Amino acid sequence: MALTGLDIFKLLPKTNCKECKQPTCLAFAMKLAQGQAKLDDCPHVSDEAKAALSEAAAPPILGVTVGNGESEFKIGEELVLFRHEKRFINPTAMAVLIKDTMADDELNALLDQAEKDSWERVGQHLGIKLLAVKCESGDTGKFTDVLKKVSDASKLALMPMTEDPEIMSAAVDAVGDSHPLLYAATMENVDAMAGLAKEKGLPLVLKGTDIQTLAELSEKVKAMGIEDLVLDPGTRELRKTLEAMVAMRRGALNKKFKPFGHPTITFPCEETDDTYFEGALAGIYVAKYSDIVVTSTPDAWMQYPLQVEIQNIYTDPQKPMAVDAKFYEIGTPGPDSPVLVTTNFSLTYFIVSGEIEASKVDAWLGIVDSEGQSVLTAWAAGKFVPDVIAKFINTSGIAEKVNHRKLVIPGYVAQISGELDEELPDWEILIGPREAADISAYIRQLVAA
Repeated sequence: MALTGLDIFKLLPKTNCKECKQPTCLAFAMKLAQGQAKLDDCPHVSDEAKAALSEAAAPPILGVTVGNGESEFKIGEELVLFRHEKRFINPTAMAVLIKDTMADDELNALLDQAEKDSWERVGQHLGIKLLAVKCESGDTGKFTDVLKKVSDASKLALMPMTEDPEIMSAAVDAVGDSHPLLYAATMENVDAMAGLAKEKGLPLVLKGTDIQTLAELSEKVKAMGIEDLVLDPGTRELRKTLEAMVAMRRGALNKKFKPFGHPTITFPCEETDDTYFEGALAGIYVAKYSDIVVTSTPDAWMQYPLQVEIQNIYTDPQKPMAVDAKFYEIGTPGPDSPVLVTTNFSLTYFIVSGEIEASKVDAWLGIVDSEGQSVLTAWAAGKFVPDVIAKFINTSGIAEKVNHRKLVIPGYVAQISGELDEELPDWEILIGPREAADISAYIRQLVAA
Protein backbone atom coordinates (compact mmCIF):
# COMPACT_ATOMS: atom_id res chain seq x y z
CA MET A 1 0.00 0.00 0.00
CA ALA A 2 1.27 3.48 -0.84
CA LEU A 3 2.55 5.59 2.04
CA THR A 4 0.51 8.57 3.23
CA GLY A 5 1.88 12.08 3.50
CA LEU A 6 2.30 11.68 7.28
CA ASP A 7 4.11 8.37 6.84
CA ILE A 8 6.54 10.05 4.48
CA PHE A 9 6.95 13.08 6.76
CA LYS A 10 8.13 10.83 9.61
CA LEU A 11 11.03 9.66 7.42
CA LEU A 12 12.12 13.10 6.23
CA PRO A 13 14.90 15.13 7.95
CA LYS A 14 12.39 17.80 9.10
CA THR A 15 14.83 20.66 8.50
CA ASN A 16 12.32 22.85 6.61
CA CYS A 17 15.30 24.00 4.53
CA LYS A 18 13.08 24.82 1.51
CA GLU A 19 15.72 23.44 -0.88
CA CYS A 20 12.99 21.18 -2.29
CA LYS A 21 11.14 24.39 -3.20
CA GLN A 22 8.36 23.60 -0.70
CA PRO A 23 7.78 25.75 2.40
CA THR A 24 8.04 22.85 4.86
CA CYS A 25 8.98 19.19 5.00
CA LEU A 26 5.32 18.38 5.64
CA ALA A 27 4.29 20.16 2.44
CA PHE A 28 6.97 18.25 0.55
CA ALA A 29 5.73 14.97 2.04
CA MET A 30 2.19 15.70 0.90
CA LYS A 31 3.39 16.52 -2.62
CA LEU A 32 5.45 13.32 -2.71
CA ALA A 33 2.47 11.23 -1.63
CA GLN A 34 0.39 12.75 -4.43
CA GLY A 35 3.07 12.04 -7.02
CA GLN A 36 3.66 15.76 -7.56
CA ALA A 37 7.27 15.82 -6.34
CA LYS A 38 10.37 13.65 -6.61
CA LEU A 39 12.32 12.27 -3.67
CA ASP A 40 15.53 13.53 -5.29
CA ASP A 41 14.27 17.08 -4.70
CA CYS A 42 15.22 16.65 -1.03
CA PRO A 43 19.03 16.89 -0.71
CA HIS A 44 19.12 15.79 2.94
CA VAL A 45 17.10 12.57 2.92
CA SER A 46 19.08 9.58 4.24
CA ASP A 47 19.78 6.38 2.33
CA GLU A 48 17.64 4.46 4.79
CA ALA A 49 14.74 6.81 4.24
CA LYS A 50 15.19 6.58 0.48
CA ALA A 51 14.84 2.83 0.65
CA ALA A 52 11.72 3.11 2.78
CA LEU A 53 10.24 5.80 0.56
CA SER A 54 10.90 4.09 -2.77
CA GLU A 55 7.26 3.08 -3.16
CA ALA A 56 5.97 6.61 -2.55
CA ALA A 57 8.67 8.19 -4.71
CA ALA A 58 7.95 6.06 -7.76
CA PRO A 59 5.43 7.56 -10.20
CA PRO A 60 2.13 5.63 -10.41
CA ILE A 61 2.96 4.89 -14.06
CA LEU A 62 6.56 3.75 -14.39
CA GLY A 63 8.81 5.10 -17.11
CA VAL A 64 10.25 2.96 -19.91
CA THR A 65 13.22 3.89 -22.10
CA VAL A 66 13.36 2.57 -25.67
CA GLY A 67 16.33 2.79 -28.03
CA ASN A 68 19.70 4.28 -27.22
CA GLY A 69 21.86 7.19 -28.28
CA GLU A 70 20.10 9.68 -30.52
CA SER A 71 17.19 7.28 -31.05
CA GLU A 72 16.42 6.98 -27.32
CA PHE A 73 13.07 8.16 -26.00
CA LYS A 74 11.13 7.73 -22.78
CA ILE A 75 7.46 7.05 -22.20
CA GLY A 76 5.31 6.79 -19.09
CA GLU A 77 5.85 8.51 -15.72
CA GLU A 78 2.46 10.20 -16.01
CA LEU A 79 0.89 11.64 -12.88
CA VAL A 80 -2.52 13.01 -13.83
CA LEU A 81 -5.64 12.08 -15.76
CA PHE A 82 -6.15 15.52 -17.20
CA ARG A 83 -3.53 17.87 -18.59
CA HIS A 84 -4.81 20.94 -16.75
CA GLU A 85 -4.33 19.23 -13.37
CA LYS A 86 -0.58 19.59 -13.77
CA ARG A 87 0.89 18.52 -17.10
CA PHE A 88 1.60 15.38 -19.09
CA ILE A 89 5.24 14.30 -18.89
CA ASN A 90 6.66 12.16 -21.72
CA PRO A 91 5.14 12.73 -25.18
CA THR A 92 3.46 9.98 -27.16
CA ALA A 93 5.88 8.25 -29.54
CA MET A 94 4.63 7.76 -33.08
CA ALA A 95 5.59 4.47 -34.72
CA VAL A 96 5.27 3.05 -38.24
CA LEU A 97 4.52 -0.60 -39.00
CA ILE A 98 6.85 -2.52 -41.30
CA LYS A 99 6.10 -6.09 -42.41
CA ASP A 100 8.83 -8.51 -43.42
CA THR A 101 6.66 -9.51 -46.39
CA MET A 102 6.96 -6.07 -47.99
CA ALA A 103 8.62 -5.80 -51.38
CA ASP A 104 12.04 -4.16 -51.35
CA ASP A 105 10.90 -1.03 -53.17
CA GLU A 106 7.96 -0.56 -50.80
CA LEU A 107 10.20 -1.07 -47.78
CA ASN A 108 12.84 1.34 -49.08
CA ALA A 109 10.24 4.01 -49.82
CA LEU A 110 8.74 3.65 -46.35
CA LEU A 111 12.14 3.91 -44.64
CA ASP A 112 13.08 6.91 -46.73
CA GLN A 113 9.85 8.72 -45.88
CA ALA A 114 10.12 7.87 -42.17
CA GLU A 115 13.59 9.45 -42.07
CA LYS A 116 12.37 12.54 -43.91
CA ASP A 117 9.42 13.07 -41.57
CA SER A 118 11.20 15.52 -39.31
CA TRP A 119 10.06 19.00 -38.38
CA GLU A 120 11.18 21.87 -36.15
CA ARG A 121 8.35 23.65 -34.37
CA VAL A 122 8.70 26.10 -31.48
CA GLY A 123 12.29 25.01 -31.08
CA GLN A 124 11.30 21.36 -30.67
CA HIS A 125 12.13 18.45 -32.94
CA LEU A 126 9.10 16.50 -34.13
CA GLY A 127 9.17 13.19 -35.93
CA ILE A 128 8.57 9.45 -35.92
CA LYS A 129 10.43 7.73 -33.08
CA LEU A 130 9.89 4.01 -33.60
CA LEU A 131 9.80 1.44 -36.39
CA ALA A 132 7.66 -1.60 -35.58
CA VAL A 133 8.99 -4.52 -37.65
CA LYS A 134 6.47 -7.38 -37.78
CA CYS A 135 7.33 -11.00 -38.56
CA GLU A 136 4.39 -11.74 -40.81
CA SER A 137 6.19 -14.41 -42.81
CA GLY A 138 6.98 -16.69 -39.88
CA ASP A 139 10.46 -17.16 -41.39
CA THR A 140 13.27 -16.45 -38.93
CA GLY A 141 15.86 -15.76 -41.61
CA LYS A 142 13.64 -13.43 -43.58
CA PHE A 143 12.60 -11.56 -40.45
CA THR A 144 16.14 -11.02 -39.20
CA ASP A 145 17.30 -9.94 -42.67
CA VAL A 146 14.60 -7.27 -42.77
CA LEU A 147 15.44 -6.19 -39.22
CA LYS A 148 19.11 -5.79 -40.13
CA LYS A 149 18.20 -3.79 -43.22
CA VAL A 150 15.93 -1.50 -41.25
CA SER A 151 18.51 -1.11 -38.49
CA ASP A 152 21.24 -0.23 -41.00
CA ALA A 153 19.06 2.19 -42.95
CA SER A 154 17.44 4.06 -40.06
CA LYS A 155 18.50 5.71 -36.82
CA LEU A 156 15.04 5.27 -35.31
CA ALA A 157 14.35 2.93 -32.39
CA LEU A 158 13.08 -0.57 -33.19
CA MET A 159 10.25 -2.81 -32.02
CA PRO A 160 10.59 -6.37 -33.40
CA MET A 161 7.13 -8.00 -33.43
CA THR A 162 6.64 -11.74 -33.04
CA GLU A 163 5.01 -14.00 -30.47
CA ASP A 164 7.50 -16.80 -31.18
CA PRO A 165 10.26 -16.66 -28.50
CA GLU A 166 12.80 -18.41 -30.73
CA ILE A 167 12.29 -15.93 -33.56
CA MET A 168 12.44 -13.07 -31.05
CA SER A 169 15.73 -14.37 -29.68
CA ALA A 170 17.19 -14.32 -33.19
CA ALA A 171 15.77 -10.84 -33.73
CA VAL A 172 17.43 -9.52 -30.57
CA ASP A 173 20.78 -10.90 -31.74
CA ALA A 174 20.24 -9.29 -35.15
CA VAL A 175 19.71 -5.74 -33.86
CA GLY A 176 22.65 -5.75 -31.49
CA ASP A 177 22.77 -3.16 -28.72
CA SER A 178 19.99 -0.91 -30.05
CA HIS A 179 17.85 -1.54 -26.93
CA PRO A 180 14.68 -2.46 -28.83
CA LEU A 181 11.19 -2.82 -27.40
CA LEU A 182 10.11 -6.47 -27.65
CA TYR A 183 6.56 -7.24 -28.84
CA ALA A 184 4.98 -9.26 -27.35
CA ALA A 185 4.49 -11.52 -24.35
CA THR A 186 1.13 -13.27 -24.13
CA MET A 187 -0.37 -15.80 -21.74
CA GLU A 188 0.86 -18.55 -24.07
CA ASN A 189 4.51 -17.48 -24.33
CA VAL A 190 5.03 -15.38 -21.22
CA ASP A 191 7.66 -17.51 -19.50
CA ALA A 192 9.99 -17.69 -22.50
CA MET A 193 9.43 -14.13 -23.70
CA ALA A 194 9.73 -12.55 -20.26
CA GLY A 195 12.81 -14.65 -19.60
CA LEU A 196 14.42 -13.32 -22.78
CA ALA A 197 13.58 -9.72 -21.88
CA LYS A 198 15.01 -10.16 -18.39
CA GLU A 199 18.17 -11.85 -19.67
CA LYS A 200 18.84 -9.10 -22.21
CA GLY A 201 17.64 -6.22 -20.02
CA LEU A 202 15.10 -5.08 -22.62
CA PRO A 203 11.64 -3.51 -22.32
CA LEU A 204 8.74 -5.82 -23.13
CA VAL A 205 5.20 -5.35 -24.41
CA LEU A 206 2.50 -7.42 -22.72
CA LYS A 207 -0.47 -8.27 -24.93
CA GLY A 208 -3.75 -9.36 -23.40
CA THR A 209 -7.09 -10.22 -24.95
CA ASP A 210 -8.77 -7.63 -22.72
CA ILE A 211 -7.79 -5.61 -19.64
CA GLN A 212 -8.61 -8.47 -17.28
CA THR A 213 -6.19 -10.91 -18.89
CA LEU A 214 -3.69 -8.06 -19.30
CA ALA A 215 -3.80 -7.40 -15.54
CA GLU A 216 -3.13 -11.08 -14.83
CA LEU A 217 -0.27 -11.11 -17.31
CA SER A 218 1.22 -7.95 -15.80
CA GLU A 219 1.09 -9.34 -12.28
CA LYS A 220 2.81 -12.53 -13.42
CA VAL A 221 5.64 -10.72 -15.23
CA LYS A 222 6.16 -8.22 -12.41
CA ALA A 223 6.48 -11.15 -10.01
CA MET A 224 9.43 -12.25 -12.16
CA GLY A 225 11.17 -8.97 -11.32
CA ILE A 226 10.54 -7.22 -14.65
CA GLU A 227 9.33 -3.62 -14.52
CA ASP A 228 10.14 -2.22 -17.98
CA LEU A 229 6.76 -3.08 -19.43
CA VAL A 230 4.40 -1.60 -22.02
CA LEU A 231 0.75 -2.67 -22.04
CA ASP A 232 -1.38 -3.64 -25.06
CA PRO A 233 -4.95 -4.62 -24.12
CA GLY A 234 -5.19 -6.53 -27.41
CA THR A 235 -8.35 -4.69 -28.46
CA ARG A 236 -8.62 -3.69 -32.10
CA GLU A 237 -11.85 -1.72 -32.11
CA LEU A 238 -12.27 1.98 -31.29
CA ARG A 239 -14.80 1.62 -28.48
CA LYS A 240 -13.01 -1.24 -26.75
CA THR A 241 -9.56 0.31 -27.15
CA LEU A 242 -10.69 3.68 -25.85
CA GLU A 243 -12.43 2.07 -22.88
CA ALA A 244 -9.28 0.08 -22.12
CA MET A 245 -7.01 3.14 -22.30
CA VAL A 246 -9.19 5.12 -19.92
CA ALA A 247 -9.70 2.22 -17.52
CA MET A 248 -5.97 1.49 -17.31
CA ARG A 249 -5.04 5.14 -16.69
CA ARG A 250 -7.73 5.52 -14.04
CA GLY A 251 -6.73 2.25 -12.42
CA ALA A 252 -3.08 3.27 -12.24
CA LEU A 253 -3.66 6.81 -10.99
CA ASN A 254 -6.86 6.70 -8.96
CA LYS A 255 -6.72 3.16 -7.59
CA LYS A 256 -2.91 2.78 -7.51
CA PHE A 257 -3.42 -0.56 -9.28
CA LYS A 258 0.16 -1.56 -9.99
CA PRO A 259 -0.48 -4.03 -12.84
CA PHE A 260 -1.68 -1.05 -14.89
CA GLY A 261 1.12 1.25 -13.75
CA HIS A 262 2.99 1.07 -17.06
CA PRO A 263 2.92 2.87 -20.44
CA THR A 264 0.49 1.73 -23.13
CA ILE A 265 0.56 1.03 -26.86
CA THR A 266 -2.21 1.10 -29.49
CA PHE A 267 -2.45 -0.07 -33.11
CA PRO A 268 -4.90 2.08 -35.12
CA CYS A 269 -3.25 0.55 -38.20
CA GLU A 270 -4.81 -2.80 -37.25
CA GLU A 271 -8.26 -1.40 -36.53
CA THR A 272 -9.14 -0.24 -40.04
CA ASP A 273 -8.06 -0.43 -43.68
CA ASP A 274 -9.08 3.20 -44.25
CA THR A 275 -5.97 5.34 -43.71
CA TYR A 276 -8.04 8.49 -43.15
CA PHE A 277 -10.02 6.79 -40.39
CA GLU A 278 -6.75 5.40 -39.08
CA GLY A 279 -5.45 8.95 -38.72
CA ALA A 280 -8.57 9.89 -36.77
CA LEU A 281 -8.13 6.87 -34.49
CA ALA A 282 -4.49 7.78 -33.91
CA GLY A 283 -5.54 11.29 -32.89
CA ILE A 284 -8.00 9.87 -30.36
CA TYR A 285 -5.42 7.54 -28.84
CA VAL A 286 -2.85 10.33 -28.60
CA ALA A 287 -5.37 12.35 -26.59
CA LYS A 288 -6.48 9.41 -24.48
CA TYR A 289 -3.36 8.05 -22.92
CA SER A 290 -1.57 5.93 -25.53
CA ASP A 291 2.20 6.26 -25.03
CA ILE A 292 3.03 4.62 -28.37
CA VAL A 293 0.73 4.82 -31.41
CA VAL A 294 1.54 2.53 -34.35
CA THR A 295 0.38 3.66 -37.80
CA SER A 296 0.66 2.12 -41.24
CA THR A 297 2.17 5.10 -43.03
CA PRO A 298 4.90 7.66 -42.39
CA ASP A 299 3.28 10.10 -44.84
CA ALA A 300 3.41 13.69 -43.65
CA TRP A 301 -0.32 14.30 -44.22
CA MET A 302 -0.98 11.93 -41.30
CA GLN A 303 2.13 12.35 -39.18
CA TYR A 304 2.51 16.13 -39.03
CA PRO A 305 -0.98 16.87 -37.60
CA LEU A 306 -0.47 14.10 -35.06
CA GLN A 307 2.92 15.52 -34.08
CA VAL A 308 1.39 18.97 -33.58
CA GLU A 309 -1.36 17.41 -31.46
CA ILE A 310 1.24 15.65 -29.33
CA GLN A 311 3.23 18.83 -28.91
CA ASN A 312 0.16 20.80 -27.85
CA ILE A 313 -1.11 18.17 -25.41
CA TYR A 314 2.28 17.65 -23.79
CA THR A 315 3.08 21.33 -23.37
CA ASP A 316 2.91 22.58 -19.79
CA PRO A 317 -0.42 24.47 -19.62
CA GLN A 318 1.03 26.73 -16.93
CA LYS A 319 3.85 27.87 -19.18
CA PRO A 320 3.18 29.53 -22.54
CA MET A 321 4.88 27.97 -25.54
CA ALA A 322 7.86 30.16 -26.33
CA VAL A 323 10.72 30.28 -28.81
CA ASP A 324 14.30 31.21 -27.98
CA ALA A 325 15.08 34.91 -27.71
CA LYS A 326 17.48 35.76 -30.55
CA PHE A 327 17.55 37.04 -34.13
CA TYR A 328 16.17 34.57 -36.67
CA GLU A 329 17.14 34.60 -40.32
CA ILE A 330 14.04 34.58 -42.50
CA GLY A 331 15.36 33.53 -45.88
CA THR A 332 18.97 34.60 -46.41
CA PRO A 333 19.15 38.15 -45.01
CA GLY A 334 22.12 40.37 -45.67
CA PRO A 335 23.40 43.76 -44.46
CA ASP A 336 20.63 45.66 -46.25
CA SER A 337 17.75 43.43 -45.12
CA PRO A 338 15.02 44.89 -42.87
CA VAL A 339 15.10 44.32 -39.11
CA LEU A 340 11.90 43.55 -37.22
CA VAL A 341 11.26 42.77 -33.58
CA THR A 342 8.44 41.02 -31.68
CA THR A 343 7.84 38.82 -28.62
CA ASN A 344 8.75 35.15 -28.08
CA PHE A 345 5.19 33.81 -27.80
CA SER A 346 5.33 30.87 -30.20
CA LEU A 347 2.12 31.73 -32.04
CA THR A 348 3.35 35.29 -32.57
CA TYR A 349 6.64 34.01 -33.94
CA PHE A 350 5.06 31.55 -36.35
CA ILE A 351 2.51 34.02 -37.66
CA VAL A 352 5.01 36.86 -38.10
CA SER A 353 7.74 34.68 -39.59
CA GLY A 354 5.18 33.09 -41.92
CA GLU A 355 4.03 36.47 -43.20
CA ILE A 356 7.62 37.57 -43.76
CA GLU A 357 8.32 34.37 -45.70
CA ALA A 358 5.19 35.01 -47.78
CA SER A 359 6.54 38.43 -48.71
CA LYS A 360 9.58 36.79 -50.38
CA VAL A 361 11.74 39.41 -48.65
CA ASP A 362 14.78 38.22 -46.68
CA ALA A 363 14.72 39.74 -43.20
CA TRP A 364 16.09 39.66 -39.67
CA LEU A 365 13.41 38.86 -37.10
CA GLY A 366 14.37 39.69 -33.52
CA ILE A 367 12.57 37.73 -30.81
CA VAL A 368 12.62 39.41 -27.40
CA ASP A 369 12.22 37.32 -24.26
CA SER A 370 8.72 38.17 -23.04
CA GLU A 371 8.24 34.99 -21.00
CA GLY A 372 6.06 33.54 -23.75
CA GLN A 373 3.55 36.40 -23.78
CA SER A 374 1.97 38.01 -26.84
CA VAL A 375 2.75 41.59 -27.83
CA LEU A 376 0.00 43.47 -25.97
CA THR A 377 0.12 41.18 -22.94
CA ALA A 378 3.90 41.49 -22.71
CA TRP A 379 3.73 45.28 -23.07
CA ALA A 380 1.11 45.52 -20.31
CA ALA A 381 3.24 43.28 -18.09
CA GLY A 382 6.40 45.32 -18.66
CA LYS A 383 8.08 42.53 -20.63
CA PHE A 384 8.07 44.22 -24.04
CA VAL A 385 8.99 47.78 -23.22
CA PRO A 386 11.67 50.19 -24.50
CA ASP A 387 14.46 49.35 -22.05
CA VAL A 388 13.97 45.60 -22.57
CA ILE A 389 13.91 45.92 -26.36
CA ALA A 390 16.92 48.23 -26.35
CA LYS A 391 18.94 45.84 -24.21
CA PHE A 392 18.07 43.02 -26.60
CA ILE A 393 19.11 45.02 -29.67
CA ASN A 394 22.36 46.20 -28.07
CA THR A 395 23.42 42.72 -26.95
CA SER A 396 22.20 40.73 -29.97
CA GLY A 397 24.98 41.74 -32.35
CA ILE A 398 22.51 42.79 -35.05
CA ALA A 399 24.24 46.16 -35.42
CA GLU A 400 27.29 44.37 -36.83
CA LYS A 401 25.18 42.43 -39.33
CA VAL A 402 23.34 45.31 -41.04
CA ASN A 403 24.44 48.55 -42.68
CA HIS A 404 21.29 50.52 -41.79
CA ARG A 405 19.74 51.46 -38.44
CA LYS A 406 16.03 50.97 -39.03
CA LEU A 407 14.01 48.90 -36.56
CA VAL A 408 10.39 47.87 -37.17
CA ILE A 409 8.23 47.37 -34.07
CA PRO A 410 4.65 45.96 -33.94
CA GLY A 411 1.93 48.49 -34.63
CA TYR A 412 0.09 47.53 -31.43
CA VAL A 413 2.87 49.13 -29.34
CA ALA A 414 3.33 52.26 -31.43
CA GLN A 415 3.11 54.28 -28.21
CA ILE A 416 6.56 53.10 -27.09
CA SER A 417 8.33 54.48 -30.17
CA GLY A 418 9.25 57.79 -28.50
CA GLU A 419 10.86 56.14 -25.48
CA LEU A 420 12.53 53.59 -27.72
CA ASP A 421 14.05 56.48 -29.73
CA GLU A 422 15.68 57.64 -26.51
CA GLU A 423 16.90 54.15 -25.60
CA LEU A 424 18.26 53.53 -29.12
CA PRO A 425 19.38 56.97 -30.35
CA ASP A 426 21.31 55.50 -33.28
CA TRP A 427 18.25 53.67 -34.62
CA GLU A 428 15.23 54.93 -36.55
CA ILE A 429 12.11 53.36 -35.10
CA LEU A 430 9.49 52.39 -37.66
CA ILE A 431 5.91 51.45 -36.80
CA GLY A 432 4.86 48.20 -38.43
CA PRO A 433 1.30 46.98 -39.06
CA ARG A 434 -1.09 46.19 -36.24
CA GLU A 435 -2.32 43.03 -37.96
CA ALA A 436 -0.01 40.22 -39.04
CA ALA A 437 -1.90 39.83 -42.32
CA ASP A 438 -0.56 43.23 -43.39
CA ILE A 439 3.12 42.41 -42.76
CA SER A 440 3.83 40.99 -46.22
CA ALA A 441 2.64 44.09 -48.06
CA TYR A 442 4.32 46.40 -45.52
CA ILE A 443 7.73 44.76 -45.76
CA ARG A 444 7.64 44.75 -49.58
CA GLN A 445 6.87 48.47 -49.55
CA LEU A 446 9.62 49.05 -47.00
CA VAL A 447 12.23 47.42 -49.20
CA ALA A 448 10.98 49.17 -52.33
CA ALA A 449 11.12 52.63 -50.70
